[in-house]
Amino acid sequence: MSEDVDLPESHPRYESLLTRHRIEAGVDRGITSRQGLIAQGRGEAFDYLLGERTIDSADDAERAAAAHLLSADHAVVSVNGNAAALVPGELVELAEVTGADLEVNLFNRTEERIEAIAEYLREHGATDVKGLTADGRIPGLDHERAKVDADGIGAADVVLVPLEDGDRAEALGEMGKTELVIDLNPRSRSAEVATVPIIDNIIRAIPNITEHARDLRGDPDAQQDAIDTFDADSALTAAERTIREGDLE
Repeated sequence: MSEDVDLPESHPRYESLLTRHRIEAGVDRGITSRQGLIAQGRGEAFDYLLGERTIDSADDAERAAAAHLLSADHAVVSVNGNAAALVPGELVELAEVTGADLEVNLFNRTEERIEAIAEYLREHGATDVKGLTADGRIPGLDHERAKVDADGIGAADVVLVPLEDGDRAEALGEMGKTELVIDLNPRSRSAEVATVPIIDNIIRAIPNITEHARDLRGDPDAQQDAIDTFDADSALTAAERTIREGDLE
């Protein structure tokens, strides 16, 4: 997907505008739904209030997420249209470093979008992408959004779900899965039900999780320490405090 955009890198909103360009290009390619444009704008507003930076509590969450992925029996990184458009190569790299599977999982599911996203991930280096079989279901959800691969998200003990909708996040939690959620809104249901809520922009969060995974890989004691010392409620409180009290000057 081209990142050519008529905008100098010195522009103060360069990263934000480049991100919007990626989402627009994702819609053109059939990866991102039109509803994804709205979701991107909502998230961007929260990121602005966070200072467009990874706050300390989010970095702690990213380290805990890396530890969960590394220590899992079967970890899966769920990929929707916005995630694929924004960080395709970064998602592939994270899966390689942690040994997690990649699975395409959509709210607005069509077979054409599922295949388009899987192919896009392959173009960025993925060798195996789940989500096309859809031979399992998430209990408690109706219609197409309940579909998962039985040997993917269906069998996973740890699932990273960036940019997830609230009721599906709740349903995955009720299946007993350890849920790692990336969401810029600390008051969203997705963040509030997560084992590890990561209140950060996905374009920063995924590379940060990967870097923490590299640091923690091969050190089970450090992985367990990252998991044990992380407190979800404290992370959500810190993010909300930053949004309410942040200096936007």
